[in-house]
Amino acid sequence: MMSLTSSFMTRLSEVAEEIETSLEALLSDEARSGEIARPSRLILAMRHAALGGGKRLRPFLTIETARLFAREGVGPLRAGSAIEFLHCYSLVHDDLPSMDDDDLRRGRPTVHKAFDEATAILAGDALQTLAFEVLASPETDADAAVRSDLVLGLARASGLGGMVGGQMFDLAAEGRYGEAALTEADIRRLQMMKTGALLTFSVEAGAILGRADATARENLRAYGRALGAAFQVADDILDREASAEALGKRTGKDQEKGKATLVDHLGLEGAHQECRRLVAQAEAALDSFGSRADMLREAVRFVVERQV
Repeated sequence: MMSLTSSFMTRLSEVAEEIETSLEALLSDEARSGEIARPSRLILAMRHAALGGGKRLRPFLTIETARLFAREGVGPLRAGSAIEFLHCYSLVHDDLPSMDDDDLRRGRPTVHKAFDEATAILAGDALQTLAFEVLASPETDADAAVRSDLVLGLARASGLGGMVGGQMFDLAAEGRYGEAALTEADIRRLQMMKTGALLTFSVEAGAILGRADATARENLRAYGRALGAAFQVADDILDREASAEALGKRTGKDQEKGKATLVDHLGLEGAHQECRRLVAQAEAALDSFGSRADMLREAVRFVVERQV
């Protein structure tokens, strides 16, 4: 695969800084209009979960997709922030003892370890609802129909038929409920829901903000689906090949729990080949956008080439 350009890495870093500033502002101590008060312990836990870590890939996808249609500024930044809040909520809950029972996230104690389990649950709940509040605000887009599409899209990507449903399948994959071992098709469906749905929507959110036509939206959806699939295969590979110190979290969890992944079905070399196939598929979906989509092309390469 082609190596990543310095312009891509610079742009990724710039967006991460912009998102960090946006998240900090949205997680201020001061109660907003319609709020009564913001409990200090809850805000601290939410900040612990959302600030100071991560590459902000999902907001990057939203912002760069919107740029394809000359839509920049506050709207894409707020939409990307909302998606990042939703993502961070999912990590907080995923780390809980009743789920993956993790002590480390991004090299720091997980929220339930830094605070306590009840605070972690509430911090996740609050991050989730804040995500929808940000999307529903006229500050994100003056057009109510656009805001409605964003809220609907995020709800579907993150809920019953998306991320949360995927997490249910993931718990079942550990044999908690007596289900049979997962087939390759089962694993692909699980990963499409748990990880892929939110990544795909991150791309689609930029298209919604940019008022993309139906053809452009479908091409971008295809790109997002391929990127989401590649992300999860690469994550499974990292779980086998990388160290906990490098990743900033515990590795080898799936093997410990007897949970099947595509690496088990395809082998490590087969999984690497699958990543390359998905990168080509994602890049092909962007053909109609020409060089304007170069940052998105590099984003999918970044997903499979990252080491952390």
